[in-house]
Amino acid sequence: MTVVLSAQVAPAEKQALLDFYHSTHGDQWNQSWDITMPVTDWQGVTVENNTVTGLSLLFNNISGTLPESLGNLKNLRILELSFNRISGELPASLGNLDHLEMLAFNGNELSGNIPETLGKLKDLKQLHLSSNYLTGTLPGSLKYLKNLEVFNVFDNKLSGELPSEMSQLTNLKEVMIAENNFSNTEHFSVILMSNTAKLDFNDTGIVPAAKSVIAIETSDDNE
Repeated sequence: MTVVLSAQVAPAEKQALLDFYHSTHGDQWNQSWDITMPVTDWQGVTVENNTVTGLSLLFNNISGTLPESLGNLKNLRILELSFNRISGELPASLGNLDHLEMLAFNGNELSGNIPETLGKLKDLKQLHLSSNYLTGTLPGSLKYLKNLEVFNVFDNKLSGELPSEMSQLTNLKEVMIAENNFSNTEHFSVILMSNTAKLDFNDTGIVPAAKSVIAIETSDDNE
């Protein structure tokens, strides 16, 4: 007798996905889930070794808010939910995703502050939060993201000072912070450029060189 076993994820992980499905009106997504089927059959969900490692649902008409239980996807490496209509705040529990390498919510309707807990994501390489309605200052904890390569908060309502320690994250290759209300972009750009060899400015305000891009507004742009 041959028994075929399908991959099974931990109950807490499946419940986190179900919470996400229900809180974001999953039945109205462009590509919905048949939640009666195994998790491995759900669109945009990657399962490896019986654990969820990826959730990628771009351009999928996702609305509603994000549940705190997303933080139970302990082995998640990719969380890519850009270009939807997700509203509300980023859950603080995202800081529990110890293995996360990409966090992307570009082009949604998120509001509130960026959680301080994101500074716990030591494996994070890409943070994409552009074109939302995020407010407040950047949390100082972001300076602990030693593996961060891409930092993108373009086009929000963020303000205050940029944490100067962030400019010394040696793996940063792309920094996009324009279209906000930061107060010290000139200081930040000088420090950041001092850590990036042989940058050449062009007329767009974007600096490409050695795979590096800096997009920073300064107060003398019109001078």
